Amino acid sequence: MIMVVGTGTGAAPGEDELAGAELVVGGRRHLDAVRLPEAAERIVLGPLAPALDAMEEYVEKDRRVIVLASGDPGFFGIVRALAERFGSHRLDVRPGVSSVAAAFARLGLTWDDAVVVSAHGRELRTAVNVCRAHPKVAVLTGPGAGPAELGAVLARTAPGRLLVVASALGDPAGERVERVSPAEAAARDWGTAVSVVLCLDETRMLGPVRTLAGPAVAPARWALDEGEFTHRDSMITKFEVRALALARLGPRPGDLVWDVGSGSGSVAVECARLGAAVSAVEKAADGVERIRANAGAHGVDVHVVHGTAPDALAGLDDPDAVFVGGGGRELPDIVTVCARRARRAVVVAMAALDRVPAARSALMDAGFDCDGVLLQSSRLSPLPGDVTRLAATNPVFLLWGVRPHARTEGVAQ
Repeated sequence: MIMVVGTGTGAAPGEDELAGAELVVGGRRHLDAVRLPEAAERIVLGPLAPALDAMEEYVEKDRRVIVLASGDPGFFGIVRALAERFGSHRLDVRPGVSSVAAAFARLGLTWDDAVVVSAHGRELRTAVNVCRAHPKVAVLTGPGAGPAELGAVLARTAPGRLLVVASALGDPAGERVERVSPAEAAARDWGTAVSVVLCLDETRMLGPVRTLAGPAVAPARWALDEGEFTHRDSMITKFEVRALALARLGPRPGDLVWDVGSGSGSVAVECARLGAAVSAVEKAADGVERIRANAGAHGVDVHVVHGTAPDALAGLDDPDAVFVGGGGRELPDIVTVCARRARRAVVVAMAALDRVPAARSALMDAGFDCDGVLLQSSRLSPLPGDVTRLAATNPVFLLWGVRPHARTEGVAQ
């Protein structure tokens, strides 16, 4: 049997839990904080695989093994690796208080509606995109993915966020809970004692009473009616086109989507409602204000860039998916840039059929599998005398490219 003991926020395991242990495994600070049985062997955790190999002999002979871990070891912790190697039936887990729960407790905030994302040993971009899209996020940090690195990206894309850096939680002498802006976080050396970083949008973090824990569930509706957005002279991606575009973009938590030539921001807002981080690029000043107004009306955060593509794309982080809804004569150049940088998919909406070949070539030259469809729809339209006719909308050609590997690979979680 392997006993896995979570040390909580500074609390050490009792002598009765350590009694009779023949092997004790843990980080150096965990081992130094307890009095081990004199006969017990110890392994200081570094790379996990050698430690698991060393534990194998003890487990097979049914010798008593203790693993010391931080907080709740079943929450982004070592329990997963132990269960995969030795089986859950061989584990006796004694959880402590997780750093996430402790950090929110220090602020007097509930966290049943928080999103928790790990950047420890994973791509930082996923954590950044979750922080941009959600109002209440806890980030489990790691080497090269700490408060400074997180703050450096958010200072460009979500400078209004509040970062709460919790260090050495539970240590009476060393615990610190500091509130900083992303720019302030980026400018500091935080050392190695950081337990967790909370990223908060103070304008949206106090949501309604929840029944389900975790992030807000996916919206019940998408491809919203044009009347649910402010727009100019019907210059908006129609809901029929938006429905297929969203299906091909596949926006999800952890993703970054570009909406290029955003106009009213209808696609940007819909992607944000589905949990993705979004950068909307728009050259018209009044369009920029409409995008911000529509994002606010739907309770989402969209990073709006006032500029002309493709030049305005240079300073943006690489996207998972891109929607191009404008471009004029620059469309081939815009699609070329987007195709070069998109990780998964590019979707292009065009009213002019003669622009299709160049856009298609740009996608195929970048290695995308390419397909498309001409969308023509007729909507029910009432006439006097209780009569209904069909009113045709303008046809739109929707072209999409998908990287071959993206058909079988999911987002890094």
